[in-house]
Amino acid sequence: MFQGIKVKNIIMILFGAAIMSFGLVHFNIQNELAEGGFTGLTLILLFVFNLDPALMNLVLNVPMFFIGWKLLGRKPFIYTVIGTVAVSVFLKVFTIYQFEVGLENDMFLVALFAGVFIGIGLGIIFRYGGTTGGVDIIARLANKYAGWSMGRTMFMFDAFVILLSWATYLTTPRMMYTLVAVFLGARVIDFVQEGAYSGRGAWIISEWQDEIAEKITEEMERGVTVLRGYGHFTKSPREVIYCVVGKNEIVRLKNIINSVDPHAFVSVTDVKDVMGEGFTLDEEKRPLE
Repeated sequence: MFQGIKVKNIIMILFGAAIMSFGLVHFNIQNELAEGGFTGLTLILLFVFNLDPALMNLVLNVPMFFIGWKLLGRKPFIYTVIGTVAVSVFLKVFTIYQFEVGLENDMFLVALFAGVFIGIGLGIIFRYGGTTGGVDIIARLANKYAGWSMGRTMFMFDAFVILLSWATYLTTPRMMYTLVAVFLGARVIDFVQEGAYSGRGAWIISEWQDEIAEKITEEMERGVTVLRGYGHFTKSPREVIYCVVGKNEIVRLKNIINSVDPHAFVSVTDVKDVMGEGFTLDEEKRPLE
């Protein structure tokens, strides 16, 4: 049953759950901010009916477990159970052993920290194949089958829950601060999940493409791909160089290009995620830790 389950993934999911739960207890609950998704529903049950959020998190997510098993498969389901249970456990632990953060007079800072903690926690959980149940499962399904950003899907569902929170216990100012936290959290989730190996992609058109490619390979030790194309206006064949470098290497790349051909046409694009040698694999094709 546990074939293919990685200990590293479990540890990182637990770590993410701890970060998320810490943020919920010390920023959302202490300052009566709402939250989106099923977590937001547990906060509604807490502030309206005084029900334990750790217990309610498990109760609300039981139906989602069956959906997760059927649609996501065995391994994601196991990671989801681990993530959901871990969030409930850490919620209970941090509720018992919490300390006063003392930011009640600066709700903007509260909203920022709430968004960052929850975003980092969920981003780590997602990156290592888990969810915390509820809307997280819906977000993974939307990402898997529709290609939607997980942050975008969660933000839409969060808006509904926040409106429900506003209708039940949330004041208007705290509703607005909650929107700030949720929006920031969604951005942080995408950054953590997709941006661990981000970089810059460069398209280079030059009459000196061989010399430029050679210098990039020798001086930067980066791979280069040469594509065949042609100019639409001139109809003449051209070779286009494409390479991906780290964010901190783009100035060096430009200097290399300029040293060979100051008149080269260069287009630089953002690369959200990179996999392969030099980024996630070493020269022996082994994963970089």
